[in-house]
Amino acid sequence: MLQLNMNLVYTIINLIVLFLLLRHFLIKPVSNIMEKRRQMIADGLQGAQDAQSDAKKMKQEYEDALKGAKLESAAIVEKARSEAKTEYDRIVSEAGSKAGDLLEAAKENVRIEREKTMKDLQTQIAGLAMASAEKIVGDKEQNIYDQFLGEVGGTDENTDK
Repeated sequence: MLQLNMNLVYTIINLIVLFLLLRHFLIKPVSNIMEKRRQMIADGLQGAQDAQSDAKKMKQEYEDALKGAKLESAAIVEKARSEAKTEYDRIVSEAGSKAGDLLEAAKENVRIEREKTMKDLQTQIAGLAMASAEKIVGDKEQNIYDQFLGEVGGTDENTDK
C-alpha cells in the first residue's frame, strides 16, 4: 500500500508538474496569442466603426455642401432673372419713351410742314389772284382805252405800237 501511495503521490506530483509546465509553455502563450488576436479584432472593428462614422460624417458634409451649392445656384439664377427682368423693363420703357419722343417730333415736323405748305399755297394763291386781277384790270383798261379812242375819233394803230 505504501507502494501504491507512493505511486499515487508520484503520479500527483507528475500531474502537478505537467500542469505547471503545460500552463507555462502551452496555456499562457496560447492564451496570450488568443488575447492578442481578440484585441486585434476589437481594434479592427473599432477602426471600421470609426472609418464608417467618418465616411457618414463626410457624406453628410458633402450633402450639406451640395445642398448649399444648389441653393446658392438657385439664388444666383433667380437674381440673374430679376436683373434681366429689370433691364428688360428699363429697355422697354426707354424704347417707349424714345418712340413717344420720335412720334412727337414727327407730329411737330408734320405741323411745321403743313404750315409752310399752307403759307406757300397762300402766297401762290395770292400771286395767282394778283395776276388774274392784273389781267382783268389790264383787259378792262385796254377796253376802256379802245372805247375812248373809238369815241374820240378813231384809233391810231401806229401810235399804239
